[in-house]
Amino acid sequence: MTRAIIKTLGVALVATLPMLASAQLTGNVSLTTNYKFRGQDQDASKVKAVKPALQGGFDYAFGETGFYVGNWNSSVNWLSGNSIESDVYGGYKFKAGDVDLDVGALTYIYPGNSKGNTTEVYGAATFGPVTAKYSHTLSKDYFDYAGSGKGRNTGYLNLAFAQEVAPKITLKASVGFTRFGGDITAPNFMDYSVGGAYDFGSGVSLGAAVVGANKKDYFGPVNKSRVIVTLTKTL
Repeated sequence: MTRAIIKTLGVALVATLPMLASAQLTGNVSLTTNYKFRGQDQDASKVKAVKPALQGGFDYAFGETGFYVGNWNSSVNWLSGNSIESDVYGGYKFKAGDVDLDVGALTYIYPGNSKGNTTEVYGAATFGPVTAKYSHTLSKDYFDYAGSGKGRNTGYLNLAFAQEVAPKITLKASVGFTRFGGDITAPNFMDYSVGGAYDFGSGVSLGAAVVGANKKDYFGPVNKSRVIVTLTKTL
């Protein structure tokens, strides 16, 4: 990660700070030792366990209506000519008895190379410590996996568990499954994450997890298991 990337992301995050005076607006800034998305390294430029990424964004909730919008950003290095991922999303949260539901849409934007741009719709249900979420690709391609073909209708299912097991300590685990659609010939694969987080208070937390995915023979070292440590400040 170059100084230019850090400076660009830093300026973008600092620019949002004045807006955080509103109770409906929250923000976050993180530094992680390796950014993995659905089990795959988002810095594919080198084979190392530690490939730091600067991340951050904000969420805005429209009062008690359940509607929200947000933006999240991270440094990346897997797409030619591009060094930043910028996610824009919006949705609606509501309850059905004891179940919390969330539906929405999200677009992954890569300003330096639009070939990676991907749009998904999603739906999630949370009951107690367990969340099930499904994301479905609407854009023509899925992160440029199909190249000149089509990757629409690729689906991703994730089951996640998060439970406080001791004061300030939360245990977290998840498993996901990617099913490729369209003309994508890559094999479907599973990803996983097992770890936890410690809450220091004042919006500061430290998380650690073992993260990876299978089908390493096809995808190579980007799917290799890594111990990832992330320091987060909630604003």
